[in-house]
Amino acid sequence: MQGTLSRATLGRLPMYLRYIRRTNTDKISATQIAKGLGLGEVQVRKDLASVCAEGLPKVGYPVSALRRDMERALGVNVPVSAVIIGAGKLGSALMEYDGFADYGMKIVAAFDQRTSALPDHHGSIPVYPMDRLSGFCASQHVQAGILTVPAASAQSAADAMVAAGLTAILNFAPVQIKVPSGVTVQQEDIALSLAYLHMAASETFKQEEEEQYGNQSI
Repeated sequence: MQGTLSRATLGRLPMYLRYIRRTNTDKISATQIAKGLGLGEVQVRKDLASVCAEGLPKVGYPVSALRRDMERALGVNVPVSAVIIGAGKLGSALMEYDGFADYGMKIVAAFDQRTSALPDHHGSIPVYPMDRLSGFCASQHVQAGILTVPAASAQSAADAMVAAGLTAILNFAPVQIKVPSGVTVQQEDIALSLAYLHMAASETFKQEEEEQYGNQSI
């Protein structure tokens, strides 16, 4: 097993972990995982070797050991409390998502400027005004936040998150935010993802059109 994992490898581990959690076998190989996920076998083999030393050639990995080491690498067994900033449609949808717990994250509250127009709870998750953010994060030892506000409000909300002591931010706002060193930001750019999908769909349509009309006789 190697030392520090690369950012790219860490980004792929949740996908592997989700896959092996669904398997019903005692052993699994890099070849099986690569085939099941449609990935390159060489890359998968390197990633697995970087987190688990119990793999054997032509045998594979004990699923229990591989799952244990992946969960350890991802910190799944060390719960992290997180808050959602912005309790609108996207924030509300994320509050209903139960997959955070699978990766060691618990949403403990949401915060919004417009609390007078919102219910004080979304399911079991309380919704508070932004002026309570710092006190709440300090008392509940919150380390992470998910930002789901409009672009115009993103930087001021991020500043409030940093001031509250949050050191990890998942940013769904359609704008880059500036944070001091020591604060990690993961940008989730929905517009960019849609652009990629549009491009892929356009290329597929173009190829189909060329095949259709290219085969016609003049």
